[in-house]
Order: sequence, then C-alpha cells, then structure tokens
Amino acid sequence: MHELLLDQSEPSGLWFIGDVHSDGTKFKDTMEHLTCFMGGLLALGAYTDPNGIDSLRAQRDLKTAQALTYTCYQMYASSPTGLSPESVQDLKSRKINHDFLPSPRGKFYLLRPETVESLYILNFLTGDPIYREWAWEIFEAIETFCKTSIAYGQFEDVTVPTKEPKDSMESFFPAETLKYLYLLFDPESEVDILTKHVFNTEAHPLRIIDDKVQ
Repeated sequence: MHELLLDQSEPSGLWFIGDVHSDGTKFKDTMEHLTCFMGGLLALGAYTDPNGIDSLRAQRDLKTAQALTYTCYQMYASSPTGLSPESVQDLKSRKINHDFLPSPRGKFYLLRPETVESLYILNFLTGDPIYREWAWEIFEAIETFCKTSIAYGQFEDVTVPTKEPKDSMESFFPAETLKYLYLLFDPESEVDILTKHVFNTEAHPLRIIDDKVQ
C-alpha cells in the first residue's frame, strides 16, 4: 500500500489512497469515503505491532493513519454542507485551486461510518482531543442536513445546502455511524479496543476470550 497506493494531493499535500488499474500500470488520483476506515486499521496495527509502538514500522503506520484520517476529515470540512461526498477526484490535478473535487457521480452522502470509525479509534489510542472536535463537526452537519422528523436521510448532493434529505437510511447508520459517535463522547465507556474488545464489521463490540474453549 505504501509503495503503490499512497500519494499526496496538490497543492496542500494531503495523503490519500488512490486506485490502481488491475494490471498495475495506471494510478488514479481518486479516493472513496469507504477507504477512510484505513486510518483506524493502520492505527490499531501500529499499537498492536509485535515490535512495539516505538518500532519504525509502527510509527510509519501511525503517521499514515493520522494523515489519511485528516484527509477524510477534509472531505467533510471542505464541503458546503460539512458532509463528505461518496468519492473525490483530481487530487493530483494542477488545473484546480483545491486539493480535490467531488466525483460527478459521487456527490451524495450515504451516512457512512468509516471516517468517524477512524476518529474514534485514533481518539481512543492517542487521547488527542482533536479527533473529538472533528467528529463533533461531522455530527453537527448530519444534524443540520440529514435529520428528518422521524429519522435521518441520505443527502443527494453535498455541494447544494438547499436540498432536502432523501427518504432513505441504511442500517449501518444507527449500527455504526451513530455508535462510533456515541462512544467518542462517552468517557465512561467500558469498551477497550486494545485489550478487551474487537468490533465486527457492523461495529458490534465482541469480548476477546483469552482462554481456549474446552
């Protein structure tokens, strides 16, 4: 990944994970919101590295995790609504004055959890309050543009603040997005992702069993 997929945007140097053609010959300067789970994954890998958190590999992975998560935060913060598009493009283009643009077919917001997942993990591991601050900004944008009278809805175009939320909500929003946001602001949570729990793909914390089952 570090050798083939990781690159920096123009002009600000935001780190992102791009796409590579199946034959490995063409790199695309695009990034999807789905990729934003990588910040949390790399951070967990760094803190559980067999060589220790101070090893060169762990420090490299932690630095990459923090840089990627900042890029994902910028996908929200740079939007007129404060909501992230499904994907961005032109991260290496010098024809625009911004680091990226929403992809023409990816301007929608599906209430996805990947960015707040990484914010939760990095806040838990590092204790840096900036990740809570970024998460709060995202939560406020969701409250402003996605909340309906009975639930929350997807947003059709994050570049147009005047639009209304759609009559559609994926199950991963309450299962994952809201859960990570809740845990970010719950100082008394017993969830411990380093020694006691592991999250499955739908953000359900499962207890780690040390003893072998007889």
